[in-house]
Order: sequence, then C-alpha cells, then structure tokens
Amino acid sequence: MNNFDHQQLDDIIHSRIRLAAMAVLVNIEEADFTYIRDAIKTTDGNLSIHLRKLEEAGYVQVTKRFLSRKPQSTYRLTAKGRKAFSHYVERLEKLIKTK
Repeated sequence: MNNFDHQQLDDIIHSRIRLAAMAVLVNIEEADFTYIRDAIKTTDGNLSIHLRKLEEAGYVQVTKRFLSRKPQSTYRLTAKGRKAFSHYVERLEKLIKTK
C-alpha cells in the first residue's frame, strides 16, 4: 500500500517552471535572469511570473542593478528556499521508493 501524502508536496515548488528554476539555482551561488531562462528554455514573461512567486515565498532573493546601462536581475536561493527544495526532493524520493 502506498503511504505517500501528495499534500506534503510544496505547491510553490510543484510547478514545472519554478521547479526547474530552483533546480538550476540549487547548484550555483547565483544566476542572472537570462542564464536561468536559457537553462530551462522558457519565455521572459513566464519566467518572470514564476520567479516573482518564488521571491514572494522567500525562496529566492533578487538583486537588481545596472550593468553597462542595462538592467540586470540576479537570483539566488535563500536558506529557506534551499531547505524547501531539499524537503521537496526528499518527498519525491519517498514517492518513488514507496511500493
């Protein structure tokens, strides 16, 4: 019997774009918007919306600045975001291993 409770999955992370963005950020210290967009192959508008949701949840921190007169947004996972991502992965592993 499967004892997995799907409600224990984090709804904020459990979106393809947000999950992919967090997977990119978990392995590096920080990344700019373009790097994340290209890594997960999505559009600017789509990524912007999802990164904002992660920021509102406290999972990512954004730093905005100008570089050669062009705006640049850099993202990094917060401690809360790293913990949430780790817990999310653990829950998925439990689902996969449960028979």
